[in-house]
Amino acid sequence: MNLPSTSRLATDTHSVDSLRARAATDPKAAIKETAKQFEALFMQELMKSMRQAQQAMSSGMLDNAGSQMGTEMLDTQFATKMTGLPGGLSDVIARQLERQMGVGNNAAIAPAGAANAPVRTNAPSQKTSQRQSDFIALHTDAARAAEAQTGIPATFMVSQAAHETGWGKHEIKNADGSSSFNLFGIKAGASWKGKVAEVTTTEYVNGAPHKVTARFRAYDSYAESFSDYAKMMKDSPRYQQVLASAGSAQGFAQGLQRAGYATDPAYADKLTRVINTTLRLQRSVA
Repeated sequence: MNLPSTSRLATDTHSVDSLRARAATDPKAAIKETAKQFEALFMQELMKSMRQAQQAMSSGMLDNAGSQMGTEMLDTQFATKMTGLPGGLSDVIARQLERQMGVGNNAAIAPAGAANAPVRTNAPSQKTSQRQSDFIALHTDAARAAEAQTGIPATFMVSQAAHETGWGKHEIKNADGSSSFNLFGIKAGASWKGKVAEVTTTEYVNGAPHKVTARFRAYDSYAESFSDYAKMMKDSPRYQQVLASAGSAQGFAQGLQRAGYATDPAYADKLTRVINTTLRLQRSVA
């Protein structure tokens, strides 16, 4: 009996080699095919369990080796027919595999401002990795100066700047389109006497994102942005627990979220992922 290709993995282990070859040239198609084959295996096991339960309730007088083999072949055909249907198990498996392997069309999103939209990162391309490495190199010296003032590791602060600006792609701009050099999304409150950039950003109210217009501090350089951030961390009682928990990436990120640095309920998780990316890139060039 010839079985359709979607169930081939369940009956032919040699198809693994062809899947590997396909994954090298078309990973998304290979994921889809793998998901179908996993679904086929699941459906066959389901049919097998149903048959065994049915046989347990019958006398089994008509069962023999021939009828058993025919039943198994019929079950395989039924499982194949039910595999790969729209909205079925294979679609769920494929989406999960794509997320785990970083395959897909979702671009990284990180609007300017303290409250960012969710960041979705795929497996970094060479161009993306280079942009990230350039961002780290550009801001490391200023971050080290801020580390001397606060005790917060320079890597953590560079990572937060990367998160707030989407690795420099979404910096807060002045009205004339020039950079405000505001890397940390620090807003201009009533006490701020310096320059201001007014932009639309995302704030979370009761966990739901809303677009609002807000006033942000503007600087003359990135170094000034790091210095102002360090002063705020060091002098504000609000962030004393952040300094105390800055010994680990997770502790630092969670400390910022607890202190209300941003309204995004997932801020700590997102920042932790960016810190891990920065650490990985730094290790790769060490």
